[in-house]
Amino acid sequence: MADEVIFEFLHMEIVDHIHKESSNEEKEQGISKLEALGFRVGQSLIERLTKECSRFKDELDTMKFLCKDLWNLVYKKQIDNLRTNHQGVYVLQDNRFKFLVQMSTGKQYMESAPKYLAFPCGMIRGALSNLGINCIVTAEVSAMPACKFQIQIQRS
Repeated sequence: MADEVIFEFLHMEIVDHIHKESSNEEKEQGISKLEALGFRVGQSLIERLTKECSRFKDELDTMKFLCKDLWNLVYKKQIDNLRTNHQGVYVLQDNRFKFLVQMSTGKQYMESAPKYLAFPCGMIRGALSNLGINCIVTAEVSAMPACKFQIQIQRS
């Protein structure tokens, strides 16, 4: 329980620090910094988490591992829904995303959501990158605190 609170507080402080450090013109650069930080964390976490696992059969098995094991390690719950079009696009839905729950009381915070989702997008991309999957990860919030992470696999 205490670890969860510390992680949430650390994430909020990192976002706040990077956001305050950036001027209005540099807001996109701040989001990129958060995404890069998440990328590195995702790489490290998946390396430790898969140390004693056998190789995954296919992309879908990898995504299931991400939704169950990685998400459970970081957010203490599994992804609520995983969908795919079987052509390289996966959508992960979290109906009560931990970083959005605290600010989900009003629509006035919808414009703040992207800065809180940059780190998890980077974490997903970093984890998949370390598993040999090159992708683009985007996040969407239509109703707080639910969010969707779309993963577009990049084929070479």
